Amino acid sequence: MTVSDLPQQWASGKSDVERPHQYNLRLPMEDAARIAALAELYPGRSEGEILNDLVAAALDDLLSQGDLNERLKAGN
Repeated sequence: MTVSDLPQQWASGKSDVERPHQYNLRLPMEDAARIAALAELYPGRSEGEILNDLVAAALDDLLSQGDLNERLKAGN
C-alpha cells in the first residue's frame, strides 16, 4: 500500500488490524494539525488509526526499495 492509496481506504470503511504494540509520539504542531484535519475529513477513522496507516504505508514504501529490503532481511 502506498500513502496515496490511504484516502480511498479511509473512505471505504474500517479495517480490523491487530495492533499489539503501542508507541508514544511527539509531533510538531503543524503535523498534529494535519492529522486532526484528516480525522475530520474521515470521521470513521481516529487520529491514532490515521497515524497507524501512515506509518504502515511509509514502511511499505521504504521496503519496496530493494536494497533496504535486503539489508533488513539480512539483519534478521
